[in-house]
Amino acid sequence: MRPTLPLGSPLQLLLLACSFALAGYAGVRLLDGDWFEIALWFVGAAVLHDLVLLPLYSAADRALGAAAGRRRVMYVRVPAALSGLLLLVWFPLITGRVSDRYGSVTGLSPDGFLARWLLLTALLFGGSAVLFVLRLRRVAKDRPPTAH
Repeated sequence: MRPTLPLGSPLQLLLLACSFALAGYAGVRLLDGDWFEIALWFVGAAVLHDLVLLPLYSAADRALGAAAGRRRVMYVRVPAALSGLLLLVWFPLITGRVSDRYGSVTGLSPDGFLARWLLLTALLFGGSAVLFVLRLRRVAKDRPPTAH
């Protein structure tokens, strides 16, 4: 059994205070420059996700689930989620919206991220398709033959 800290213990309160202090410091540093555009970006991202993207991908998931069946949807859902996560993380580099500072700071070229992301997405969906076909073959092999 894992030991837990009692609620309100001095160590827990100290850790909580340190985490709030770190979050406050990060917030002050983040909003130090152009705070209005950063706040606008956060609000816009929340509105875009909650009012536009969430209904769209929820409807697409339901339609795919109704058409193909719940178990088969996972062969599309998992690579789509991984590809979307990679797009979210590397969006500025994939779209080419990086400043010249990126190259001078990292010493790397921002070119080629779109091609690599597309290749990785194709590999994810291709691997999922191979797994789906192998599963279908195994299921078909396990079924007894039907008599005519």
